[in-house]
Amino acid sequence: MKIVICGLSITSSWGNGHATTFRALARALHERGHRIVFFEHDVEWYASNRDLPEPTFCRVELYDKWGEVLPRIRKEFSDADVTLVGSYFPDGIAAIREMLESSARVKCFYDIDTPITVGKLRESGKTEYLLGEQVPGLDVYFSFTGGPMLREIEETFGAPHAAPLYCSFDPERYHPYPPSRRFACDLSYMGTYAPDRQPKVEEFLCEPARRLKERRFLVAGPQYPRSVRWPKSVRRITHLNPRWHPHFYSSSRITLNVTRRDMVQAGYSPSVRLFEAAACGTPIASDNWPGLETFFAPGKEILLPVSPDDMVQYLTELSDRELQLIGAAAKERVLAEHTSDIRATEFERAAENCRARVRIAETPQPVATL
Repeated sequence: MKIVICGLSITSSWGNGHATTFRALARALHERGHRIVFFEHDVEWYASNRDLPEPTFCRVELYDKWGEVLPRIRKEFSDADVTLVGSYFPDGIAAIREMLESSARVKCFYDIDTPITVGKLRESGKTEYLLGEQVPGLDVYFSFTGGPMLREIEETFGAPHAAPLYCSFDPERYHPYPPSRRFACDLSYMGTYAPDRQPKVEEFLCEPARRLKERRFLVAGPQYPRSVRWPKSVRRITHLNPRWHPHFYSSSRITLNVTRRDMVQAGYSPSVRLFEAAACGTPIASDNWPGLETFFAPGKEILLPVSPDDMVQYLTELSDRELQLIGAAAKERVLAEHTSDIRATEFERAAENCRARVRIAETPQPVATL
């Protein structure tokens, strides 16, 4: 199939989780024989932090102004088998309008921010990248959030079909590596600064760091304000190229996962970091949210602290062997359920089901005779 995607970014992972999600999906689709065209708005903060400027698995079309790129968009949409616009695409509303009016066979929206999108649709019927009135025209509303919210997208906002398309990882890139001295630590955390996440980072990483001064702690991610006071035992990395992510996780005795407030409230919204860390066999300590147990078995495949005391206990009382067993169980789980190839298969299945419905609708039906 020819697949045309309009997404936030695929060339830069700086400050966003969209790039790694699109990379894993597009790479797997390419390896399965599909052709991918990706449109990305060329903005300064991504242009100066491009960690994958020329992907080999898709053709990237960078543009400055929507009016200038519109003829190219229309041309690519016109003969596409599948078109897809992602959440937070800067010209999302215009792109969806063009997609719905095009002759593309399957028209999709991929929401990598579903709880935020649905919250805005509830309040005002629109977001800066999607109008509520556009939802019924979509063939598939792909969502990185599963659970009850899928039913709301269909019943309240009129999507013909809402399907989960969770984040994923590439097992050829995410697997255990020998520990690196550069990233060696007892507890790590990777994530862009977010005000609603920071209290949990303070609770589950900074407070244990203050108590366990002899232990090593590592935080990687941009946009943290100078007002954040890190304990002396916490080392910082401002931005880490995704090529080093598996080395980062493989060198962590435990890694912390913290979820945005909207995702916690909605539930069923696993971060891509969960799957990537698990693929490296790294034990994960995570905040809890509805539906988490459908992805990892608590206590067996993931640790769920409720206080700094729990994290201190994990670091001081769990043996390396006990932690390794938890990491190995999580790795086995994600290899069975959350690889990029599995996600590409789910994408293909949804697209083929849509194309089959279109073929049936277009097939002339015999006229009944008396």
